[in-house]
Amino acid sequence: MDKIYLSVVIPSYNETENLRRGVLDEVKNYLSKQKYTWEVIVSDDESPDTESRRLAKDFCDQNQGFIFLANKHGGKPLAVWSGIQKATGQLVLFADMDQSTPISELDKILPYFDKGFDVVIGSRGLERKKFSIFRKLASFVFRTFRRSIVLTGIVDTQAGFKCLKTKIAKEIFPMLAVIKSAGTGVKGWTVSSFDVEMLFIVERRGYKIAEVPILWEDKDESVAKAKERQGGKFIKESIEMFQEVLRVKINQLRGLYDK
Repeated sequence: MDKIYLSVVIPSYNETENLRRGVLDEVKNYLSKQKYTWEVIVSDDESPDTESRRLAKDFCDQNQGFIFLANKHGGKPLAVWSGIQKATGQLVLFADMDQSTPISELDKILPYFDKGFDVVIGSRGLERKKFSIFRKLASFVFRTFRRSIVLTGIVDTQAGFKCLKTKIAKEIFPMLAVIKSAGTGVKGWTVSSFDVEMLFIVERRGYKIAEVPILWEDKDESVAKAKERQGGKFIKESIEMFQEVLRVKINQLRGLYDK
């Protein structure tokens, strides 16, 4: 059997509506046309919506190259890490289930590895289609705050379309605070800035990062996730993200990333 070139990790949580509109078919249709070998790992975060779990597992069981992982609930970073641990490809991409960034955007990402880059991240630039005014403002404030403290050369740390050499992903992820805590206290699909710490450590260790403009349009149709974000949870998550960025800076000053 040929060695796998690309592993695609798709974290999954209450994705019924997205799965029903055929997002995994989109992934399969694109990858089946590529000349390189691949695998897709759907990493479920113990979705309370059992229909979401059933649909994802059934698709993986019925389609060669797709693998379903059933994890204990720990949040998105843990679901991504579980998939990375399972990955056997030379490269690993983690991408959101909703296909807000089409899987075909890999055409823009993969050539950068031939140019000597170790990590290639998709960037939505400064535009956020279908974002409310409030979310656009929050995104601008977070981006400005974060760039004043860490990763000053990166515009977008939060796009859910990042590709790394697998050996680097397996080196860096165990160092992340959220992985070390094993998702303690996580409830629901909490938005996190774990990407900031990941990229900061990658940069700190001297690996080359490329930021590439990608298409992005909010296509998440998950009703369950939308309900979870009601009642002020978005504000709470935003505050926590600011705190996480500060923690990364404090850890840097304490020399914790130099060990």
